[in-house]
Amino acid sequence: MTHPQPGGTVASPRPPLLEWPTSRSRTGSMLYALLCYNDEDMVFSWTKEEDDAVMARLATVHEKLDRLGKLGPALRLMPTTAATTLRKDSDPPLVLDGPFAETKEQLLGFYIVDCDSLDEAIEITRDLGKANPGGAYEIRPLRLFLPGADVSLTSARRYYTSEQPMQFLIACARSNPLL
Repeated sequence: MTHPQPGGTVASPRPPLLEWPTSRSRTGSMLYALLCYNDEDMVFSWTKEEDDAVMARLATVHEKLDRLGKLGPALRLMPTTAATTLRKDSDPPLVLDGPFAETKEQLLGFYIVDCDSLDEAIEITRDLGKANPGGAYEIRPLRLFLPGADVSLTSARRYYTSEQPMQFLIACARSNPLL
């Protein structure tokens, strides 16, 4: 699929926009966002060994989901102290340092998974929950998914080439099994 550009030029192909009806009567697979909430003060107080142990347990679940073709994008967020909030209720919008909401648990990351049913999404979430102590997961069907560009290597290249060239090569190898 190509997309018209100003001046009549055609851009390179990009993945199509995926949009689902809001009805739950849809048959076939569905994309779900599994939103991971936890007390970030607790999570960020873990020792490196504790964090590595949690990440190793999660990696076991990630590998299983990847083998089954169920795992889409997944990410772990920086703490809310690194957040910037844009308040849209004024003109011009107000940009604030830090999070806007004061809550007991914060959104620390999320997964996009492809499931045949809500029951399957719940089962996957249970597996993640066993690997990751505390907090809660919110399971929400996606209505719109824009795959976008693969920015993972671009970002890794910026960080690792300037700071740690060997880690950049490792990141490339992990993201592309053909390397």
